Amino acid sequence: MGPAADTLRRTALFDRHQAAGGKLVPFAGWEMPVQYEGIRQEHVAVRTAAGVFDVSHMGEIETSGPGAVAFLQRILSNDVTKLADGGAQYSVLCRQDGGVLDDLFTYRIGDRFLTVTNASNHERDHEWFAEQASGFDVEITDARDRYAMLAVQGPDARRMAARLATGELPPRMRTAELSVAGVECLVCGTGYTGEDGVELLMAPEDAPAVWDALVAEGARPAGLGARDTLRLEVCFHLYGNDLSLERNPIEAGLGWCCKLDTGFIGSDALRGAEPRETLVPFVFTGPGIPRHGNPVQTGAGPGTVTSGSLSPCLETGIGMAYVPMPAARAGTAIEVDVRGKLRHAEIREKPLYSKT
Repeated sequence: MGPAADTLRRTALFDRHQAAGGKLVPFAGWEMPVQYEGIRQEHVAVRTAAGVFDVSHMGEIETSGPGAVAFLQRILSNDVTKLADGGAQYSVLCRQDGGVLDDLFTYRIGDRFLTVTNASNHERDHEWFAEQASGFDVEITDARDRYAMLAVQGPDARRMAARLATGELPPRMRTAELSVAGVECLVCGTGYTGEDGVELLMAPEDAPAVWDALVAEGARPAGLGARDTLRLEVCFHLYGNDLSLERNPIEAGLGWCCKLDTGFIGSDALRGAEPRETLVPFVFTGPGIPRHGNPVQTGAGPGTVTSGSLSPCLETGIGMAYVPMPAARAGTAIEVDVRGKLRHAEIREKPLYSKT
């Protein structure tokens, strides 16, 4: 049983979701819209035009002080010294044994850093930051209640946001502090759909005005369901499915954001690690829809589906799975046990969906 409805947190846009016919469900302690008119319609809107997501359930941790760079270099897997003012950087947060606590985006805003956490991990992440800060001249602040966060994504997303902005939107993996629809926002050239667009952070009380303006520009409200199918088509990881404490980032294919020579927590365990399994994307070559936890059969031994769904763009079942290293090559045939029925599938290259 999940938390009772009256104990769930609500974002500043709860009334907007209700008015738009959103189907609200419990998610990571929040009452969030899983869909409005339908996952497929919202997914296609993001791929062909633009959708707007309320992602205010995500958390934020602010790090500041003279020792901020040294501290973040110790705790985050990427090379924080390469993060310029106004820059964005993806990394993972690891335990000493290399298990993944979370995957994160960090933005550098002058002499402070804002790290965005996954909703289900926010409290644990904040505690970990605070625990590891001993010996560093830093201030760690739980900034979640300061921000609402909207993601406008799709080929038309930047054009829509630009019409509402006072200045030039930042390019991908950069940030800018701009007024959008009359609201001061941190505008970030990041997203979780494989499409171009921006994520907007603002004071919660200002979020409805920005949401209304984006919808008036033509952005279609999109829920968590479309967010999941969109990210899966481009093989972006979901914590709790594709990433966990039981898996290390090398197994998950995230070695590119792990700079082992920086000495981050967990780097010693990862140095020289030779994974027995790795995360691969796959596509069903016949009927069926894979789901999280489905057993996988390969010629090199068993595996497990971590994420699975029906792809609205490819119109077939797709997913990601951990499989033995000898079976991980693209083109390898596998079978997925979906409720007792073996379904044929093939391992593919990332991303599973691409416009080109």
